[in-house]
Amino acid sequence: MKKIAAFLLALPLILTAAGCSSSPAASGSSGAAAPKEKTDLVFADVGWDSIKFHNAVAGLIAEKVFGYTWTETPASTPISHEALMKGEIDIHMETWTDNLPDYEGDLAAGKLTELGVNFDDNIQGFYIPRYVADENPGLKSVADLKDYAHLFPDPDSPGKARIFGGIPGWSITEIMEKKVQYYGLDSQYNYVIPGSDAAMNATIISAWDKKEPVVFYYWEPTWLMGLYDFVLLEDAPYDAAAYFEGKTACPSVRVNVCVSNDFAASNPEFCEFLSKYHTSSALTSEGLAYLQQNAGSTYQDAAAWFLKEGHPELVDQFLTSEQASRLREAL
Repeated sequence: MKKIAAFLLALPLILTAAGCSSSPAASGSSGAAAPKEKTDLVFADVGWDSIKFHNAVAGLIAEKVFGYTWTETPASTPISHEALMKGEIDIHMETWTDNLPDYEGDLAAGKLTELGVNFDDNIQGFYIPRYVADENPGLKSVADLKDYAHLFPDPDSPGKARIFGGIPGWSITEIMEKKVQYYGLDSQYNYVIPGSDAAMNATIISAWDKKEPVVFYYWEPTWLMGLYDFVLLEDAPYDAAAYFEGKTACPSVRVNVCVSNDFAASNPEFCEFLSKYHTSSALTSEGLAYLQQNAGSTYQDAAAWFLKEGHPELVDQFLTSEQASRLREAL
């Protein structure tokens, strides 16, 4: 009887609690409440300059237009990808899809959200300066190098020419060496491997400053390609199987803007902006060139210049008219 009395005393409280329930049956809602908007954004930082630049551009818009704060989390490409799928990172501005063997499978499994392509015109291969190309109109392809060995003498090896490859440890360095062999250039050229990218850059810039002929491996987007005028030598059309044997041009890689699923659900308006975020290798190289030309400038400085003076037309492509006005006023 004591237990029954206690239950009867508690019954009004139970009924009151049930009446306040937020369940669909009690409230008439058809589903769970919308996830709370995240205001402190976390961008992936996989180490190279271009992603730091794109983070700064998107971060500046996050601050000035949406009122967010943002940070970057440094990690390797595979670790950043895993962190994005776990929701530990919100935004990856440069997902190099070909560098992630499981990317397509993860996307198909719904482990992350792909919003669009940042750029997909990145290229790499053997380059020559524009002044060399202009003075030697017959030198257009890698195969043509056999007829122009006299332009690129190796001072350390009389009678032979010199062609600069990639950096030790890079897989592309070995592929480009196979290319030299495939085209029979190894009988005329020494394949020289610089000790670092800094050493490579110094060699290329020194040749440019002296207006000397030089042929070298490089890639885009980079500040060097934004600051100087180099010409990519043509090659056979890309073929996935023959590429690793050095027989074809290097492929362009789709570089996507991706976000975590949680972020896609909680920040639809910002994701709408990110889905419109499309640049190019040339535009990215311009932003990086600004950094190189302006000593002491930051990625944030480069982002502000890029949106205000470099390419203000992109503001209207990325944002609604109201958002664009807000950004221009802030800049």
